Amino acid sequence: MSTSKLDTSGVFHPVQLHSNQTELSLPAQAIRFRKNGIEFCSTSPIPKWTEMTVDLHSRREAKKVHCTGIVVDCIGSRHTGYVVSMVFMDLTPQSQERLSELAFSQTA
Repeated sequence: MSTSKLDTSGVFHPVQLHSNQTELSLPAQAIRFRKNGIEFCSTSPIPKWTEMTVDLHSRREAKKVHCTGIVVDCIGSRHTGYVVSMVFMDLTPQSQERLSELAFSQTA
């Protein structure tokens, strides 16, 4: 994953994440967009290698971006929360381009 800033553009509505055991709805400002995935905070740990689906709802476009990802890292504690890193798999060229734009749009 590459470095980027938090998305403060307000482009996306809340982000939905789903797995067999976990379902999260996160505000856009809680997501860090990366070139190949996302990073977000969670109150509960998500085991490494958990496959999750992610729905990104854009305010600019009616169409949502639907991705499948794998949790590659989850660090933290129950007291401070967990930082979860997820890499997306099998992105379409259009989705990959949009994610890259988000990851690099507000870098300093």
